[in-house]
Amino acid sequence: MSSHLSTYRKNKMNLMSYLLIPLSGIFLLLVQFRFWLYKVGFFDIYKTKIPVIVVGNITIGGTGKTPLVIAIVKYFESQGKSVGVVSRGYKGDYVQEVLEVTRATEPQECGDEPALIVQSTNAKVAVARKRSEAVKHLAINEKVDVIISDDGLQHYAMGRDVEIAVIDGVNRFGNGFLLPVGPLREPVKRLKSVDIIINNGASFDGELSCEIKAESFVNIATEEFQPLDYFKDKECYAVAGIGNPSKFFKLLDDLGVRSINKPFVDHHNFVAEDFAFAKDYPVIMTSKDCVKCKHFATDQMWYLSVQAELSSDFYQQLESKL
Repeated sequence: MSSHLSTYRKNKMNLMSYLLIPLSGIFLLLVQFRFWLYKVGFFDIYKTKIPVIVVGNITIGGTGKTPLVIAIVKYFESQGKSVGVVSRGYKGDYVQEVLEVTRATEPQECGDEPALIVQSTNAKVAVARKRSEAVKHLAINEKVDVIISDDGLQHYAMGRDVEIAVIDGVNRFGNGFLLPVGPLREPVKRLKSVDIIINNGASFDGELSCEIKAESFVNIATEEFQPLDYFKDKECYAVAGIGNPSKFFKLLDDLGVRSINKPFVDHHNFVAEDFAFAKDYPVIMTSKDCVKCKHFATDQMWYLSVQAELSSDFYQQLESKL
């Protein structure tokens, strides 16, 4: 009975997808028309003399952009450069046109990614509903040598010098359709116009590989560090409110953690009640999620510190484009 029900639901979903294909076609026309309007100068593009690097993607969902942004920021900082970062601050409840984010800014106000970036680097971070306004703010008010946009590949009002597209190495482009049938924000051919394509988690011709590597476990309340084998063969709750939580759960599985997986929707605003689990096991979170839990964290709550590992070829190509 259950197999018949599963088949029925799958067929029903396939039928709904087919019915939405005309909408996907309309979306494609709108995307291409909008791109053309910016290209011919019908809409204004804000440009600054400061180099702007966009790290984005052509699909919805998490592809690992923010760890890559942090890695690029740290690379430029190691060269003694001052770095600015702009973001939309998705789900942040700020009301001003531009919010400059500091380590005292609440993640609920600025969004979780900007909060993580400002706590992980020395970058000047600004968020705005229109990223071009955040770029303008940093260009006028801060002495920065380079500006990086976390997402924003489709925000054409923001001028850019380098475009980096990040691809999920496992899921890639899903069923190949644009929204609402598939995961694509823009057609795959858009990748022909970007400067660098990063493949997160796999290798593919013409794409530079990136791997998200685990570093250590960090206690959210006490800031204690523990090695990667600390929770091996131990039962823990694994909590993730990111675009692709299965990647985080696999990281823990690869480390030998016997995790009870608790996925939440992307950008979930965590409260203490979310952690009222049946057992008193340690809780392991992503670094992006933990910034929203510091004010109620217990010593049973940890996050997995990760970093994006990129080849020297990537930085050589990046420098050559600037």
